[in-house]
Amino acid sequence: SLPHYLITYYPIPMTIRTRLTLQFAAILVLTLLLFSGAIYVFTLYTRRAFFTDSLFARAQIVAHVYLDATKRGDPESQASYQRYLRQFYRTLPEEAVWVFDSQNRVVFQEGRIGGRTVPAALLAAARASGHEEEADPAEDYRYSVAVLYPDATRGDHVVVASSVDVDTRRQLRDLRTVLSTGLLTTFVIVGIGGRFFAGQALRPVQRIVQEVDSITASDLHQRLSQANGQDEMSLLAQRFNSLLDRLETAFAGQRMFVRDASHELRTPLTALIGELEVALLQQERTPQEYRRVLQTTLDSARLLKSLTNGLLQIARASDDTSQVPRHLLRLDEVLLQAHEEVHRRHPTCRIDLE
Repeated sequence: SLPHYLITYYPIPMTIRTRLTLQFAAILVLTLLLFSGAIYVFTLYTRRAFFTDSLFARAQIVAHVYLDATKRGDPESQASYQRYLRQFYRTLPEEAVWVFDSQNRVVFQEGRIGGRTVPAALLAAARASGHEEEADPAEDYRYSVAVLYPDATRGDHVVVASSVDVDTRRQLRDLRTVLSTGLLTTFVIVGIGGRFFAGQALRPVQRIVQEVDSITASDLHQRLSQANGQDEMSLLAQRFNSLLDRLETAFAGQRMFVRDASHELRTPLTALIGELEVALLQQERTPQEYRRVLQTTLDSARLLKSLTNGLLQIARASDDTSQVPRHLLRLDEVLLQAHEEVHRRHPTCRIDLE
C-alpha cells in the first residue's frame, strides 16, 4: 500500500571472497553433475545391453527347444520338452515368452502374460532384420526382444521374450542415492573449503588495504610491504609503490613551487609597498620625484605581472603540456636576461656570467 516513490531498493553487496566461493562451487558442482550423469547413463545402457543380450539368448534357446519338441512324434517326449520349457523361463523375473508362426499366430506362450500383447511392429521388424528389441513405456525396466527362427518346412517363426530388469532398477536406484548424497556432501565441503581458501588467497589484499589506509598526504614516504614476490599481489604492490613515488615527487614539486612562487612574488610586492610608503611620508615632492616613484611602481607592477604569467604557465604545463606554446629560444639571451634580473634584485653583489 506504500506509494512507489517511498520504496527504495538496496542491492546486497557481494565480496570477492563470496563471489570466488560461489563460482568455485558452481564450477565443481556442474562438473560433478556432468560426471555423475555420464556414469548414470553409461551404467543404464551397459546394464540394458547386458540384459537384452540375455533375453536374445533366452529367445533363441526357447525357439530351439520348442521347435525341436514339435518335431518329435512321441507325445511323452513333447510333453517332457514342454515341461522343460515352462521351467526354463522362470529363471528371469516376470518373464513371458511367445512363439509366433509364419502367420503371426501364437503357437506357444508361457510366463506372466497378464493380458500383455506383442505389438505387430515388433514382429514385423524382427522378420525384416532378424532380431529386434524395445522397451515397454508402460512399465519401467521391462524389455522385449524378438528373434526370427527360420524353418524351411513349417515357415519362419518369431520368438518374443519379455522380462523386467529388476537388478538394474535396484542398482540404479542405489546409484542415484549415492550420487545425490555425494553431490550434496561435496557442495557443503566445497562451500566451506572454498570460502576458507578464498580468504587465504585474499589475505594479502587485506594487508595491502590496511597499509594503504595508513598512508596520508603528509606521509607519502611509506611503501607497501608486499612488493617483494612475483605473484599478482606483489605486482600490484609494486605498481602502487611506483604510483606513490610519482605522487611524492609531485607533492614535493608542488611544495617547492609554492615556496618559490611566494619568494618571487614577495620581492616586487615589497619594493612596491616600500616605494608607496616612502612617497606618502613626504609632504611635498617635486614632479621629478613623483615621476621616479611612479616609474619604480610601474616597473614593480610589470615584474609582478610577468611573474604571475610565468606561474600560470607553469601551472598550465603541470596540467597539460599541450596547452603551453612552444618556440625556439636563444640560451645566451635567456642567460643575459637572468643576469640582468639578478643584478637588478641584488645591486650590491658581484655576479659573473660565463
